[in-house]
Amino acid sequence: MRIRPTEARHSFSIYLPTSLYQKLLDKAGRGKINTFIKQVLEEKLVKEEQQRKEEFRQKLIADYQSAAESKKIQQEAKV
Repeated sequence: MRIRPTEARHSFSIYLPTSLYQKLLDKAGRGKINTFIKQVLEEKLVKEEQQRKEEFRQKLIADYQSAAESKKIQQEAKV
């Protein structure tokens, strides 16, 4: 028998328009909406985190290139 570590869980209620609920029901299937919503949220949050990291990386690169090209900074570095 395998024992899986359990993660703390939280429960909450959300209110959806009937049309959206029907789409969820059609997509996930009866009794599987909870799992479907969990997967969609996890994918969305991971994607947003990756996007933030990439934007930060691009900003660091741009700032580094700007600093490297700046003659003023190069002169200050010589002093």
